[in-house]
Amino acid sequence: MENEILLEGEHFEPLGKGVKIIVNKEYRFSTDTVLLANFSKPRKNDIACELGSGCGPIPLIWARDNVPKLVSAVEIQEKACDLFKRSIKANGFEEKIQVINRDLRELKGVLSFGSYNLVVSNPPYKLMGTGVLNPAESDLIARHEYGCSLEDITEAAKNLLQFGGRFCICQRPERLTDVLQAMRNSDLEPKRLRFVQQREGKEPKLFLAEGRRGGKKGFMQVMPTLFIEDETGDFSQEMKDIYGCYKDGRNSL
Repeated sequence: MENEILLEGEHFEPLGKGVKIIVNKEYRFSTDTVLLANFSKPRKNDIACELGSGCGPIPLIWARDNVPKLVSAVEIQEKACDLFKRSIKANGFEEKIQVINRDLRELKGVLSFGSYNLVVSNPPYKLMGTGVLNPAESDLIARHEYGCSLEDITEAAKNLLQFGGRFCICQRPERLTDVLQAMRNSDLEPKRLRFVQQREGKEPKLFLAEGRRGGKKGFMQVMPTLFIEDETGDFSQEMKDIYGCYKDGRNSL
């Protein structure tokens, strides 16, 4: 059965509890993705949306844990959608996850605005004009704001969320001001912020942020730093707890 689903150059990556995802050299995922899936923690009856799903790790991790009620996964790249749809079929999640092959700036009339409890996004980390541009379109879209801007993402999230709904995002620390400003400009008031460090004594490599649609200004919880490694170089206990059944003790994806 697996050989019938997989194409040349593809393989299944286990996500735990018997759930698996199809990846290849072009479409894969990183530790950041696992952290965002955990940080956002949908509730069992939530209606959720991911903007820029790639090959689908976040919705599949959620579905593995039987949350939320339904996920709308928006992805502009047709090849990534194909991998994702085959992963959904392989895991029997057809009733829980729907894939929308669409530009996230063109969701009016496609998804129901104002009806989602949670929207998440793991966006490109780099502005156009910075860093080295990868000639592969999949990497270019994943790493640079080539297909959409940060403001496009926060505006799409605002449109989808009901009042009080949550928006969760991960980004590099150098983009912190950009993210918080874009969130506030889109009426997604920042409410939680957490930095991620490789180990104690190192600079943060990532942050996770949550905003509330229509939230009041004036309070944002800065959570304790999440350390990926302990003093021995192994996963920290919290990382082991986050990864849980997924590749116990492995510190890279």
